[in-house]
Amino acid sequence: MNCTLFTTSGGLALAFGTAIVLAGASRPSPAPAPSPATSSGGEVPLDIARIYFEFNSSANDLGVHVFLDGEDWKKLEIEDPDAELLFRVSGLGPYKALGMTELFFEGAEPSLDEVPLEELLDMFPEGDYEFSGLTVDGEEIEGVGTLSHAIPAGPKVFADVGPSNFLRISWSAVSRGPTGFPDLPIHVTGYQVIVGSFQVTVPASVLSVTVPPEFVGSLDAGLQPFEVLAIEASGNQSITEGTFLL
Repeated sequence: MNCTLFTTSGGLALAFGTAIVLAGASRPSPAPAPSPATSSGGEVPLDIARIYFEFNSSANDLGVHVFLDGEDWKKLEIEDPDAELLFRVSGLGPYKALGMTELFFEGAEPSLDEVPLEELLDMFPEGDYEFSGLTVDGEEIEGVGTLSHAIPAGPKVFADVGPSNFLRISWSAVSRGPTGFPDLPIHVTGYQVIVGSFQVTVPASVLSVTVPPEFVGSLDAGLQPFEVLAIEASGNQSITEGTFLL
């Protein structure tokens, strides 16, 4: 029997304020791998330095995520475009001696129903965010992540379930920002579909994915969640959650 279900829910995260302790991290960003981060001089460049918004169109949450990668740092901090310190972390014990590489974090999850959008955007102005630190060899390591307020709206999502473990996830194209957000051009470069441990990212021209029946057959009977993300050229992304019934 075929059926179509449409639902939305979920939540995201916001990272703000000067910090020394890492916030609880979830999965790394699903966006396609970005270009290497730039460095301002003779310092060791970070391979990746990203700061980006993630909007949950269902829960009306707006989050700020950070992802970085570099060899082998023991200290790192982030400054906003006004040179205000936002984040600082230092490795201790073996992490200080051996160093660290990747780091992904996000912070609290204020709802836009409780914290005005304008207030959150003011906390994180558009522009270049400076990533800087020290390697275990005492060299400076740096990168620049550019934050944009071009935030895509959440796609409408659908699930078609049929015989023989057939499952097709589809969604609407996203070409603008959410209602009430800054009126900026939106250029979606891709979408990502997540069903449990199954993840796939497709170009913006693709608006549906058929999940392998072998994977669908491994899922338990009952209500199953899935996610579709719209990824903007700036790295900002929106997420919509849905469910389907097996």
